[in-house]
Amino acid sequence: MVLQEKARPAAAPAPGAKILRGTVQVLGELLITAGIILLLFVAWQLWWTNVESDAKQHEVIKEFAQGLGGAAPASPAPAGTPAAPVDYGAPVVATAPGHGGTIGIMYIPRFGPNYTRPIVQGTSSDVLDTLGLGHYSNTAMPGAVGNFAVAGHRQTHGAVLDNIHTLVPGDKIYVQTKDGYYVYVFRNNQIVLPSRTDVLEPVPTKPGAKPTESFLTMTSCNPRFGSQERIIAYALLDSWRPASAGPPAEIAAEVAAAIGGS
Repeated sequence: MVLQEKARPAAAPAPGAKILRGTVQVLGELLITAGIILLLFVAWQLWWTNVESDAKQHEVIKEFAQGLGGAAPASPAPAGTPAAPVDYGAPVVATAPGHGGTIGIMYIPRFGPNYTRPIVQGTSSDVLDTLGLGHYSNTAMPGAVGNFAVAGHRQTHGAVLDNIHTLVPGDKIYVQTKDGYYVYVFRNNQIVLPSRTDVLEPVPTKPGAKPTESFLTMTSCNPRFGSQERIIAYALLDSWRPASAGPPAEIAAEVAAAIGGS
């Protein structure tokens, strides 16, 4: 028989080891807390700011509709009926409103049938973070010869230009103001550094050139989840029609939903 040795009492841990274990535990808890805070911040940025901005933009569209006097959009031609081209003369060009004033609404079918976003004067954070597309105040107004330029967020605060990269040449972009409807046709896009302000020139990227056409330039951050670059989408004015003529048939349903349903 083997005799069992009497267990010796465990040696007490050194004071330094206790301090080290305590420090590691506190650091671990701090890292977990920081991770939770980071996740909440990401959720706020990518979800809640969009919810808030969408609600505010709906209010802006509603106010714009009220400014139209409550008139319902004219009925489009029956389906299958070819629309005869009508010359409405030179586009009416409105005077720019003050900062934060609503210019109109943009419809981009490529972005989905429910894409309606207000266009508001200014490109500061109080506009871009809540009100929708911001108009560069030193650029032309819709329909004018020159460069009508707007900016918008891509992933947060309404994500108004999230799908800017999906545009293909020939896509139509519709701008509605109190005066009428301006139809721009997408031409091409370009990736530039944030310092390339020449894209806002009357003739984009050509400082000093005298414009003879009406451009629409849309700017947003690139890549989608970053801001190291800017993605620029260029379009040219193709046609316009006064408000009294009703919306183009292609967006009649969207206009009715956005304006009539507001």
